[in-house]
Amino acid sequence: MTAGSPRHNLASADLVPYLSLETRPEPSLTKLLGRVKQALADRYDVQIELGRGGMALVYLAEDIKHRRQVAIKVLRPEITGSIGAERFLREIEISARLSHPNILTLIDSGEADSLLFYVMPYVEGESLRDRMTRENQLPVDEALRITREIADALHYAHSKGIIHRDIKPENILLEAGHAVVADFGIARAVSEAGGTQLTKTGYAVGTPAYMSPEQALGHRDIDHRTDMYSLGCLLYEMLGGEPPYMGATPQAILARKAVDPVRSIRVVRAAVPESLEIAVTKALGRDPEDRYATVQEFAEALEQEPAPPILDRETLVRLVAYPPRLPEPRATTRSPSRFPSAPVHRRQTPWPRRARRCGARGGVGARDGAGCEARPAPAPREPRLRPVG
Repeated sequence: MTAGSPRHNLASADLVPYLSLETRPEPSLTKLLGRVKQALADRYDVQIELGRGGMALVYLAEDIKHRRQVAIKVLRPEITGSIGAERFLREIEISARLSHPNILTLIDSGEADSLLFYVMPYVEGESLRDRMTRENQLPVDEALRITREIADALHYAHSKGIIHRDIKPENILLEAGHAVVADFGIARAVSEAGGTQLTKTGYAVGTPAYMSPEQALGHRDIDHRTDMYSLGCLLYEMLGGEPPYMGATPQAILARKAVDPVRSIRVVRAAVPESLEIAVTKALGRDPEDRYATVQEFAEALEQEPAPPILDRETLVRLVAYPPRLPEPRATTRSPSRFPSAPVHRRQTPWPRRARRCGARGGVGARDGAGCEARPAPAPREPRLRPVG
């Protein structure tokens, strides 16, 4: 996972140095687990470290009061020292009010021993990153289903005035096959609490491969359409196996977003319908005005059938003046057959007709009540005798 500081002009010559977590020397965090255990011993039994992200470390713990497993995320010490604790907790309190089936809720947060932390339910399963690493490209129907579930969660949060700002495969958990969005509002809390002080440390909220161009430029007035751009990148990667923009460094990725157009997803995967390609390309518009108005419109566009082609005036005039001639059916004298390709053999002499039987009990030669007179049966032929000798 990479992160860096926003810049005001990606194409200028005097670029501010852009540091990522891959190039930044990793601080010694081996002793932090013991510190977290001691700081939260009265409420949580911290067990093991589950992973490390760009802004926080994740620990598996047990809620002592409710006897349940939880995931505790502790902000990195270098980030904690750059943001205001009170404002961070105030911003994260707003995100804790979200209640949606596809949003991983926040159940606790606070400060202990100068460490900022927040607690979420522990989800048994895998992240979308784990599945994409295993399968590379997801089936089209499965990718669309996951995208719609994420879009539903984003639309609900946007209606509450909350923007995620860090939609990526690592923040999408798959619980019983359904997508659950994690870390909702955390990026906003860190960004709002840190302000310009966080930028000076070399960190930026977001991930370059999924970050919108306006978020990469450090605009302060970004809106919900930045999440739509990230969701478009996510869908592109689920279908094509890689994000729409790749680069050796975060700087290269963000520079390509500012200059290069989006590569057609059908070039990467021909099985993608044309209507789906149009929807993804629109969601990845470089300017927010070029995208859909809401993520709900984006989700609805994924379900639309491709529109019929629109003919220009010249083509319509040509079709009216010279309508296409359909081939005339070939006349045939052959009688219908069960096997059309088999030749039809006609008998030259008809078969002898059987005697008609009229009446229920009339028999041959009788007359029934319907006025039908049966024809007499032919007399048997006498055998011919051949002379002997």
